Amino acid sequence: MARIAIVTDSTADLNANLRERHEITVVPLNLHIGDEVFRDQIDISSDQFMERLPTAITPPTTSQPASGLFEETFRALTATHDAIVAVLISSKLSGTYQSAVIARDAIGTTVPIEIIDSLNASLSLGFQVIRAAELANEGLDAEHIASRLRGSSGEYHLAFFVDTLEYLQRGGRIGRAAALVGSLLQLKPILRVDEGQVVPYERTRTRAKAFTGLESFVRGLPRIEKLGVLYTSDPASALELVERFSDLVPPDQIIRAQMSPVISTHVGPNAVGVAVFEGEGA
Repeated sequence: MARIAIVTDSTADLNANLRERHEITVVPLNLHIGDEVFRDQIDISSDQFMERLPTAITPPTTSQPASGLFEETFRALTATHDAIVAVLISSKLSGTYQSAVIARDAIGTTVPIEIIDSLNASLSLGFQVIRAAELANEGLDAEHIASRLRGSSGEYHLAFFVDTLEYLQRGGRIGRAAALVGSLLQLKPILRVDEGQVVPYERTRTRAKAFTGLESFVRGLPRIEKLGVLYTSDPASALELVERFSDLVPPDQIIRAQMSPVISTHVGPNAVGVAVFEGEGA
């Protein structure tokens, strides 16, 4: 069976156990706070970032990995693998995908390298990465893994609410949700990722109603194969959502994940979300 290396970026929000279990290589994005540059989830943890965010003199910013870092990663993996599949954050939210493409083209045809635009982020990207690893273990080659993932990208969902649209607006990641700015600054809007960009899903005025909206979003899907609950700074809120879904998925099978510093930069404190993989052919 071919040895397929699975690569993703740090916005996939996969914990260490999942990364190790599925042998996933992670390339970090960068976080900029003032004159300091941190590798996402390597030089700074999510909790450390949330502690620093309120006192940051200038708003933190993020940047994609350099193509050279991808090239270095790919070249190292070619020594021990027959092919590489890289599943990355939506190209409409980050230049990470383009950095990986540049790296692949620089390497040439040493081994097959498939670069997949997940059209998603956070754990909905993470679920695609896990699926890639599962397909590799089933014996599929890189080309067929890429085809399966691209053909099922619509089965992965990410919805979340934010305390304020300020962070998304400031980071330029607000997509079609830009129409909400101004009229909804005092609301708790629920947003989702659709075709790779952030779009409005539902208008809510309180956190309680936002929680109900997220619950309704998940329950409205025809099938749930994998379910995750996400948070930036409030783990208790994530636990509350896990309990709400206990009749759908056993709580010990629901993945609870803290959003990475890079993701948190754009959604801000107290954001909570859900990630769902319906299953292929759902």
